[in-house]
Amino acid sequence: MTQSFDAIVVGAGQAGPSLAGRLTAAGMKVAIIERKLFGGTCVNTGCMPTKTRVASAYAAHLARRGADYGVSITSPIAVDMKRVRARADTVSTNARTNVETWLHGMDGLTVIEGHARFEGPDTIRVGDELLKAPRIFLNVGGRANVPDMPGVDTVSYLTNTSILQLDTLPRHLVVVGGSYIGLEFAQMYRRFGAQVTVVEKGPRLIAREDEDVSEATRDILIAEGITVRTNATCIGFKPHADGVAVDVDCTSGEPVVVGSHVLLAVGRRPNTDDLGLDKAGVAVDARGMIVVDDFLATNVPGIWALGDCNGRGAFTHTAYNDYEIVAANLLDGTSRRVSDRLLGYALYIDPPLGRVGMTETEARKTGRKLLVSKRPMTRVGRAIEKDETKGFMKIVADADTRQILGAAILGTGGDEAIHGILDVMNAGAAYPTLQWAVPIHPTISELIPTILGDLKPVV
Repeated sequence: MTQSFDAIVVGAGQAGPSLAGRLTAAGMKVAIIERKLFGGTCVNTGCMPTKTRVASAYAAHLARRGADYGVSITSPIAVDMKRVRARADTVSTNARTNVETWLHGMDGLTVIEGHARFEGPDTIRVGDELLKAPRIFLNVGGRANVPDMPGVDTVSYLTNTSILQLDTLPRHLVVVGGSYIGLEFAQMYRRFGAQVTVVEKGPRLIAREDEDVSEATRDILIAEGITVRTNATCIGFKPHADGVAVDVDCTSGEPVVVGSHVLLAVGRRPNTDDLGLDKAGVAVDARGMIVVDDFLATNVPGIWALGDCNGRGAFTHTAYNDYEIVAANLLDGTSRRVSDRLLGYALYIDPPLGRVGMTETEARKTGRKLLVSKRPMTRVGRAIEKDETKGFMKIVADADTRQILGAAILGTGGDEAIHGILDVMNAGAAYPTLQWAVPIHPTISELIPTILGDLKPVV
C-alpha cells in the first residue's frame, strides 16, 4: 500500500525540521524520514558536542593560566574526561530530544524512522512502506571522508564521529588533516593533556585562508606544544606496538610519527550513495554531491536538495539558509537565490577565526583596485585586558566602490566581532557607513572603524 503526501522531507538535520514546520503550517500533509539521529550533524556529531568540548578545554587552559591573572591555584589541574564527555553528551541529547518532541507534536506531520530509498522520481521506500509525493526535499547530510591512503585499512583510526565516544585521554593523538575540524580537535586534546601532532599534506594549514592567517594559526598551535608537520608528502599507516605508525616523509623532521590514536580529519562526503538517486534520475557530481540550481532544485522537477549534500555550503547556518530559500520561494512567492548568500564562517580554535567574504588572495586575483588594513590583536585594548593578544584583524575593500570585499578576525571574540562587518556587507553599504559608527568600549568590535580608517591601497 502506498501512502500519499503533499511533501516528503528526507533527513531531520538543520534544514529538514524547519521546512516541515513551514510546509505543515501552510496546510500540507508532510512526512519526514530519519534513519538515525534527529538533529543531524550539528546536534549529534558536529557543532554542539565539539564546541561543548572546546569550552571544557578552554576552562582547563584558563585554569592553568590562573597565575597570569593573579589567581592562585595550588593543586595541579586535572581533566576528568568522563565528565567532559558526559557534559557534551547531555548537551547533544537535550537538543536531539527537543527536535524529536517538536516533530512528533507537529500537526500534519508523519514522522517515519528508517532508511529512505527512491523507487522513482516521486516515490520513496522505507522498509516495506511506500511513500509518494509531488515534492521531495533531501536533507541527508554528510559524514567523514576516509581516503584510500596506504595502510588505512590495517589500523584503528578515529573520525570526528567516533572520537566523541572517547572518555579517556589519548597519550599521543596524531591528527591527519590540517584544516578546520582537525585543528579544533588538535588544540582541544592538547589542552586536555595529550601529546598532539598535526600532519598536513599541503604546505600550510587551512590552505583556503590567506597565508598570514595560516601562519598565525600555526604559531598559536605550536605555542601550546602541538607539533605541526606540513608538506607530509607520503601519508600512510602501519600497526605499531605503541599504537599506529603514521608515515609522514616530510621534507624535514622524522619520517614517521607514532601515536596511540589517529584522527582522520581529511574532509567530508555526502550521504548520497545509498538513496537510490539513480532510480529517480537525480544527478550528482564527481564527489557525490547532488547537483542543484540557484534555487536548490535538482535536475528532476519536484526534488530539491538542502544542506551538506548539495555542495553549496557545509555549515549549519548555510543549511538553515537553504531551508529559508526554499520555503520563501515555494510559500512566499519570492525569488531568493543561493548566489545571493554572503558566506561567513568560523574556525573554533582559541582564539577563534571569524571570516566573511573574499580572502585578500582571492580579492587580488579579481584585478580590482584594493584597499587593505591590518592590525595585530596586541593593539586591541579588550584583548590586552583579557591577556589574549594572539592574532590580528584584517579588512579588504574595493577602492572604487568602497565596498568591503572580505575580512578576517583571528583573535579573541573574532567569531562574534565579524558579524558587524558581515551585516554591513549584507546591507550593501559602503565601508564609511561602518567607519563612522560609534561602537562600545571596551570591545573587540570597537577597533573595526579604526581599521577601516587605516585602509591603504595595495601595491
